[in-house]
Amino acid sequence: MSCSEAESGIHSYLDGELDLARSLEVERHLKGCTSCAGAYEGYRALRSAINRGSLYYGAPAGMQKRIRATVRRASRAEGGAPGLRLSWKALWVPLTAACLVLLGALPFLLRPAPQSLLAQEIVAAHVRSLMPGHLTDVLSSDQHTVKPWFNGRLDFSPPVVDLANHEFPLVGGRMDYVGDRPVAALVYQRRKHLINLFIWPAPPGPAAREESEAHNGYHMIRWTKSGMNYCAVSDVNTTDLSQFVSLVRGPA
Repeated sequence: MSCSEAESGIHSYLDGELDLARSLEVERHLKGCTSCAGAYEGYRALRSAINRGSLYYGAPAGMQKRIRATVRRASRAEGGAPGLRLSWKALWVPLTAACLVLLGALPFLLRPAPQSLLAQEIVAAHVRSLMPGHLTDVLSSDQHTVKPWFNGRLDFSPPVVDLANHEFPLVGGRMDYVGDRPVAALVYQRRKHLINLFIWPAPPGPAAREESEAHNGYHMIRWTKSGMNYCAVSDVNTTDLSQFVSLVRGPA
């Protein structure tokens, strides 16, 4: 099996849509081809980051009481006494109305909060960058090479710091998209782990406090400073990521 044939079948293999013979062919190719195996791991990680977001939201407070009250009113209208089993005719209208209300509210109940959506986008962008050929647009450990590369490509100038002396060497940078806008993504390394530092302009107002969270095995720290939003994300341990953030932030 060639790489092009394997690439065309990776998504179907991930979704379990291939027959046994075809699945075995893809598996054999992935075991012998590091490039395709890397692409497969990237696709799998990206799908995991997208599909495992927290999308469960409880029903609005008081909905159960309103449904019960509607059923009781229908029971009285039918002449039924409390405690007696209601007929389907008595229940049909109120239950149908309750279902329609719930269905109408469903898109709002399942819609993640803006900050949750942003976190999912950032993790997805980080995972996407780990796929072969997606990590950097400019590959350099020199901050004086990486920073000018963004000139003319973004409507702001991202600060680029050299942290090699602290064992966080700069790998390079690239343009990425978060929240429907282009952002700067600086890539640093900590031993065998990669750290993506996303930077984009912050709206006017007080600086947001530092926030830490985890999504699907990735740690994330967000903050604002000097009119810029920052978000560092990696699978490195929280101690190392906190040290990295402290170095990027610099003196208060």
